[in-house]
Amino acid sequence: MFAVIRTGGKQYRVTPDAVLKVEKLEAEAGSTVTFTDVLAVGGAGALKIGAPNVAGATVTATVIAQDRLAKVIIFKKRRRQNSRRKNGHRQCVTVLRVSSINAV
Repeated sequence: MFAVIRTGGKQYRVTPDAVLKVEKLEAEAGSTVTFTDVLAVGGAGALKIGAPNVAGATVTATVIAQDRLAKVIIFKKRRRQNSRRKNGHRQCVTVLRVSSINAV
């Protein structure tokens, strides 16, 4: 069984016991998060697609950790102008383990 959920402006295809990194959520490690924004649910040959959401479907996940991704370097240079700028950015993410997919 799988589901497609939307969180943080992105869509994720999840399965039970899958570990995924999503945009930072306000939740502590060990707590449970429920996603009601389920776009599609499938499994055993049957696919349910919502318009825009599947009614009554939820995905429950457990927060493993609050983490940060690898650093992305932003380097801008204007040639022959003796002008350059270097910045770095580390995106905050929440690491989740999907515990169950409930489709009604």
